[in-house]
Amino acid sequence: MSQSSKPLIYLDNAATSWPKPPEVAEAMDKCLKEAAANPGRGSHAMAVRSSRILFEARKRLAGLFRIANPNDIAFTLNTTHALNMAIQGYLQPGDHVIATSLEHNSIRRPLEALKRTRGIEVTYVPTDARGRLDLNRVEAAIHSRTRLLAVTHSSNLLGSILPVKEIGTLARSKGVKFLVDAAQSAGVLAIDAEAMGIDLLAFPGHKGLMGPQGTGGLYIHPELELEPLMYGGTGSKSESPEQPNVRPDRYEAGTPNTVGIAGLSAGVDFVKRETVEAIHARERKLTGQLMTGLLDIPGVEVLGPEPGEERTAIVSFVMEGVDPSETAFVLDQQFGIAVRSGFHCTPLGHESAGTTETGAVRASPGYFTSESEIVSFIEAVREIGKALRV
Repeated sequence: MSQSSKPLIYLDNAATSWPKPPEVAEAMDKCLKEAAANPGRGSHAMAVRSSRILFEARKRLAGLFRIANPNDIAFTLNTTHALNMAIQGYLQPGDHVIATSLEHNSIRRPLEALKRTRGIEVTYVPTDARGRLDLNRVEAAIHSRTRLLAVTHSSNLLGSILPVKEIGTLARSKGVKFLVDAAQSAGVLAIDAEAMGIDLLAFPGHKGLMGPQGTGGLYIHPELELEPLMYGGTGSKSESPEQPNVRPDRYEAGTPNTVGIAGLSAGVDFVKRETVEAIHARERKLTGQLMTGLLDIPGVEVLGPEPGEERTAIVSFVMEGVDPSETAFVLDQQFGIAVRSGFHCTPLGHESAGTTETGAVRASPGYFTSESEIVSFIEAVREIGKALRV
C-alpha cells in the first residue's frame, strides 16, 4: 500500500484539532448559505441572523468559562491575536511584567517588543526540567511596578499544567492583573475565570474548542479597560470619530469571521455536551498509553511531567542519535503519521527541558484519536529508532 492511500494518523492536535465534530462544518455551511451578512451593520433579516450567531457563541463561551457577561468576550483571529490585544492594550511605559520560561512566542515576542518600544521590564521565572513552577519564585519577583502576570495554562512543549488558581490568588493579593494563555487548555481543562482570579483569558477556537482556524477570543474583566489594538467600523456609534466604549464593539473593529464563529459555536456546544471532564479523561488515557509505549523504546527520552502526573495531551520526546526533524519526516512520508518537530515557538521552554540544541518531536493525540492509532505510532517510532540509530 502506498503512503498516500493509507489513512492519516493525526497526532498534531496541539497545533489544531482534527477531525472536527460533523456539526461544526454543518453550522458553517448553514451560516454561509443563510446568515453571511455583516452582523451589526444593518437591520435587515440576514444581518440580524448573523448577529444572533455571534451572540449565541458568546453565551456558550461565557457558560464554559464561567464568565458572567458574554459581552466581556471579544472575538479574535486566534490566541496570538488575543494575547497581543491584552499585552499591548494594557501595559504602559515602565511597567513590570512577570512571565515564565514556558511561554509561547505569542507572549514572549510582544513582551520583548514592548521592552524596546515602551521600556517595560520583564522577568521570566524559570521552571524545572519537567515544567514545574515554584510559586515562591513568582512571589519573590513581584515589586512595586509589577502590573501583570502573564502565564500559560499548559506548556505547548511539555504538557505540564501550571497552578493557575494559585497564581491568580497570588496576583489578586498583590494587586497585579492576571493574563492566562489557554491555548492548550480551553476545552480540555476546567476554567472558571472568576474563581481562578483571571483578569484576561486568551483562547483559541481551533484547538480544544473544536472550531475552525481563524477563530479565538479574549475575555476582559469588566473592571479592566484596554486600549484597542485596532480601530475602525463596529456598526455602533458610526457618527463618532472615536472608538465606542461599549463592549464588545470596542475591541471588534471590522467585519468578523461570522462563518468561522458559527463553527466555533457548534464546537463549544459539542465540548459542553461531551463535558470537559470526559474529554480530559479520554485524552489522559491516550497520553498514558503513548508515554508507556515511548518509554519502552531504547534511547527515547520523554519530556515533561513523569508518567502518572497530570498533563495535557502533549508528549514531546527525543531519541538518542536521531534528529527530531528526520523522525517527523519519516513518520509522515513512510507511515502517514502527522506530528510536529522543531522548537515549537518556545525557546525558553527548550532551555528548561535541556533541548535547545536538538528541539523535539511532539505527538499530541485528541479526543477522536483511537488506541489502535497510538499502537501504530509507537511501532513506527520503534522501527525508525532501529533503522536510523543503526
